[in-house]
Amino acid sequence: MKTKTRSQFLTKIIPVLLTAGLFLTACQKPLTKAEKKEQAKETVTFFFHGYGSSINAEKHMANAAKQAGKTNEVLEATVNENGSVKIKGKFAKKPKNPVVLVGFADNRNPDYHKDGWYAYKAVKAAQKKLGFSKMNLVGHSMGNMAISYMIMDYSAKKNFPTNKKQVDIAGHFNGIVGMDKNSPIDASGKPKKMNSTYQELTKLRQVYPKGIDVFNIYGDTGKKSDGSVYNNSSRSLKYLLIRAKSYKEVKITGKGGQHSRLHENSQVDQALQKFLWE
Repeated sequence: MKTKTRSQFLTKIIPVLLTAGLFLTACQKPLTKAEKKEQAKETVTFFFHGYGSSINAEKHMANAAKQAGKTNEVLEATVNENGSVKIKGKFAKKPKNPVVLVGFADNRNPDYHKDGWYAYKAVKAAQKKLGFSKMNLVGHSMGNMAISYMIMDYSAKKNFPTNKKQVDIAGHFNGIVGMDKNSPIDASGKPKKMNSTYQELTKLRQVYPKGIDVFNIYGDTGKKSDGSVYNNSSRSLKYLLIRAKSYKEVKITGKGGQHSRLHENSQVDQALQKFLWE
């Protein structure tokens, strides 16, 4: 009786596994020349999550963009600790503003140079597959550090895609609540006191590529922070990106301005979509 039950189970489950396997294989197969030509025309937007987080934290913003008709292609790129990247998702025959959600398997690494390397690996793997030359970058929390260090360490490399637009959400450029003091900033965004990470980030004032439009989004739950990051820490980005083509920032107040809620906020969704694709 047990043998019969096991046989029935296998009869049911094997087709399901085979179907799943075929789907993953289809996602990984090389694009045709015609498909790659269509993909190469597009500006690809990358999303990077925060510390201890995953691709799941980026899905709300991507789904909101898809529902609004801003994109018809959302892919996922998972970066392993050795730098290998797996890309999956359904490719559109006529892509519109492709989105790549990036996930780090090593998602709790405080070494920002390593995080920047992971980001670089994701971008280059997607570029090899899709053939694009232009991109947008969106980060939440530590995802902003991955973007910043990728730009510092790799943007001068040959064939690095041109960054058109950058969105920084809840960035902790000069300190985190409970770990650093809240340093005042002047009109240029320069902190009165810089922590060691920020001091390293000042290299961006010399190497940040020109021609990038920047949108800085931060939250204020009522105590000049989003509960995890000081507003001054987020706003100190302005001083670092003196070479940006344009720079603007917006403050999200109330409960929706809480650190982890910023990437699941309809106000942020609308502002993001308008900045990136309108």
